[in-house]
Amino acid sequence: MNPRIAAAAEAFGTPAYVYDLDGLRARVAWLHRLFDGRLQVSYAVKANPNGAVLAALSGHVTTLDVSSIGEVERALRAGWSAADLTFSGPAKRDFELRRAVEVGVGELVCESVEELDALQALGRPVSVLLRVNPLRMPKGFGAKMSGASQFGIDEEAVDAVIDALREGRWPLLTLVGIHVYSGSNSLDPDAIAENFSIFADIYRHCAERWGRPLHRLILGSGFGIPYRDGVEPLDVEAVAERVRPVLDGILAHPLLAEASCTLEMGRWLVGPVGWFVVKVLRVKHSRGTDLAICDGGMNNHLAACGLMGMVVRRNYPMGKVRGADEPIGTYTLVGPLCTTIDTLAVKVELGALAPGDLVAVGSSGAYGLTSSPTAFISHPAPREVALEGGGHRDITEVG
Repeated sequence: MNPRIAAAAEAFGTPAYVYDLDGLRARVAWLHRLFDGRLQVSYAVKANPNGAVLAALSGHVTTLDVSSIGEVERALRAGWSAADLTFSGPAKRDFELRRAVEVGVGELVCESVEELDALQALGRPVSVLLRVNPLRMPKGFGAKMSGASQFGIDEEAVDAVIDALREGRWPLLTLVGIHVYSGSNSLDPDAIAENFSIFADIYRHCAERWGRPLHRLILGSGFGIPYRDGVEPLDVEAVAERVRPVLDGILAHPLLAEASCTLEMGRWLVGPVGWFVVKVLRVKHSRGTDLAICDGGMNNHLAACGLMGMVVRRNYPMGKVRGADEPIGTYTLVGPLCTTIDTLAVKVELGALAPGDLVAVGSSGAYGLTSSPTAFISHPAPREVALEGGGHRDITEVG
């Protein structure tokens, strides 16, 4: 286990989230090398909205994808220009649209005719992308956003919307591109490549229907990360090898030749460079089970407890922070809450645990703290700590 994790947790206390910001930037750089300039990268703020994370990505990703006016304000506080924000999401309220236009958010991703109407009613020129909900998507994704969905305009209905834009129904709105994001958390390069081919067909069709060049194409990546031991990480080099020809085909179309292709991602970037660290408070034997009772659990990391859509409860990758070579024990890790669902791991093998030991839960940089019910039973909120430049610093925001 990385000794810097132990130092960070010991300096600021537990429970704690620890994020390796140098590692985060290295992952972005790796993507740029693999796709050889064909793709820009956009970071989905919802994955981890900590201001230090957003600031660390400035100059490394091109844009931030925000999904509420609260995320817009977070991005502005972190030093981002409003022009470099793309505002997506199916339930933008009128005051959010108004504020986004006032501060100069670069692009609004429209997901319904009603949203286009609401933007037109603001009385100011706006650049928009249409989000399209595909008719089909391949198997191999952890979560699907297609089908009957709140996300986007159904593919079979998009022609009528483009025609209405071209004919002047929304004269203040300028169509600049198309956004497609239909599935997430895939570890299958073939599935991701097939999905991108579906996107490419949609982009070409929309451009031809519009009859004018499109300048911005957003591809929902769907890149996944392993959430249990024994699962191989996504082979991103294999993804790039399959996807580069798809991107070249998109840019070969005369109406898309000047378009920027942007890979929208969150989980794959920040998930593997984050750990949730807890301290063992008690070790208890109960009816054949060794229980390690920890100072953080479901209230801090709902997903690790299997309560964010996991169909079959599985343990996240985790390890004892110090003393990994000690004799192996099998433990069920529970948090401090008064409910049996507050369970971080079931029958996980770790070094022998004693009160005061630290355990780090991996794959925790995305959809961790802000996806959890931190107010439940009023336990202290976790610290957030950044590893950067050989040191560590407190970047706690929730508390």
